[in-house]
Amino acid sequence: MESKDLTAPAPSQTSQNPIQPISTNRDFLNHLEAYLAKRDGVDKLLKISRYATKIILASSVLPETLTVTGRLKSFESSVGLSRKAFRLGKFIQDVNALRNSGIDSREDLVLSIIAYGGEGLYYFVEQFVWLAKSGLIDAKHSRNLQKISAWAEFIGYIGSISIKFKDLKKIMEDEGCLASTIEIAIARGNRFREEEQRMKKLREKKLMKKLSVVQDLADGLMALADLRDGKGTLSAPLFVASAGLLSAIISTHKNWVSC
Repeated sequence: MESKDLTAPAPSQTSQNPIQPISTNRDFLNHLEAYLAKRDGVDKLLKISRYATKIILASSVLPETLTVTGRLKSFESSVGLSRKAFRLGKFIQDVNALRNSGIDSREDLVLSIIAYGGEGLYYFVEQFVWLAKSGLIDAKHSRNLQKISAWAEFIGYIGSISIKFKDLKKIMEDEGCLASTIEIAIARGNRFREEEQRMKKLREKKLMKKLSVVQDLADGLMALADLRDGKGTLSAPLFVASAGLLSAIISTHKNWVSC
């Protein structure tokens, strides 16, 4: 696993920009063009290919002596380095997220600083990790940069998951209130088509929020594996690679739906 792999959308993106359902009549190629025009779109496809390759290598289905095994290792390493280039300047999104986040309490302020600050620091340090791995910065600094990056990412995910659990609680409260409104409308024989549409959107939003939590947990496990230098059961290569692929699939779906 690479030192950092936070390609999931910033915490701000999930909580502040609810996913809207796409039209089923949208032309596929136009949708694909819009998806590939986004930095995160290409990055997520690279992430899927990288972790799918890591699963093949970690499962030992291919003998080490095969030529294709060496090529897969080279491919995995190259994709990992290429993905880091997509993070140049990405820390700005967390700076803006922190500036624009609605702070209603001291708890919200603390969680926002942890989530956006941690992730923003991760993206900022990752720029130097990329420069070190690409040879512009002395490679002796790479390990220390990776440790700083890993801690920043891990702390950021703690804040992000906490925020999303709060969001989920609020969504479920709204869902409960709306369900009561629909029940009353049914009892009175009133129309409730508008409420049904709102309920559908709430449930879609809740599903996307739950998927986002799963993604953060998967990425958080990868960050923890970095901090533990690959030691422990949760740091087993096949387990970490599987978590990476799960995160990649979820984030690809989220980006596809939102573009």
